Amino acid sequence: MEPSLAASPIQHLREDLDLSQDMLVRVLDLAAQVKSSPQRFSQALAGKYLGLLFEKPSLRTRTTFELGIKQLGGDAVTSVGAVGEREPVKDVVRNLDRWTQAIVARVFSQDTVKELAHWSRVPVINALSDMYHPCQVLADVQTIKEKFGRWEGLKLAFVGDGNNVAHSLMLTAGRLGVQLTIATPPGYAPNPEVVATASRLGKITLTNDPLQAVAGAHIVYTDAWTSMGHEGEADVRNKIFPPYRVDDVMMSKAREDAIFMHCLPAHRGEETTDAVIESARSVVFDQSENRLHAQKGLLLVLLGGQ
Repeated sequence: MEPSLAASPIQHLREDLDLSQDMLVRVLDLAAQVKSSPQRFSQALAGKYLGLLFEKPSLRTRTTFELGIKQLGGDAVTSVGAVGEREPVKDVVRNLDRWTQAIVARVFSQDTVKELAHWSRVPVINALSDMYHPCQVLADVQTIKEKFGRWEGLKLAFVGDGNNVAHSLMLTAGRLGVQLTIATPPGYAPNPEVVATASRLGKITLTNDPLQAVAGAHIVYTDAWTSMGHEGEADVRNKIFPPYRVDDVMMSKAREDAIFMHCLPAHRGEETTDAVIESARSVVFDQSENRLHAQKGLLLVLLGGQ
């Protein structure tokens, strides 16, 4: 039976919870299908075009969205630079939505994503903001399912800064049954409103003890200590975060079959070590590969592929 791909008139992905539970499962199901049978979907979005807006440098996001839409039969145009600098955001989006069928935005502020979606007549996809990273986490949960065959009951320890990746992991992996423990230094916990929302949807624990978080974990996940846009905090953070470095000692506290995850780019020697990234436990490049497939699944759902 062919999957149903009909899309609602405007379905944005401003944040993780814009995808209902059913839509989330459908995106991930299509991601698995398109990974195993890419030719089956090679013309699913023929004649569809993406407008990509990038305020931040990008390797994985830009490449996978550009390749993703092309491998589905469509194409993309990319604009690099501050959104709303030359003209108001509402003018930018009301040009793009007349030329393209979706807008993908990798930006600094979540407010930019919200404003794009407010004015847009086509789907707006948050490809990263200061609050959320939903496209990354779609690929992450796809990778987790591939490695363990399930989500329900797995334990994930996120160690480091309570940032956008931590937020999206709580909201998406938590909904799928993954039990999350977030270990951060005092003062660097995730946004309390996001924690409260995620705690209503799944099992979330906060701690300042990274070893406690990692103990018995199936998945150990970390990210950069200092996100783009916060470089002025790097010196302070580099003094606070070393106890949260994921090294061989910390990984030894996790389960024997535990995997290591990182959204990349990694600052080897800071939040993790070269030895951990290059170990047999590391799935960081599987995550990167699945950015392509998960985003194809997302585009098929949002754009109503044939």
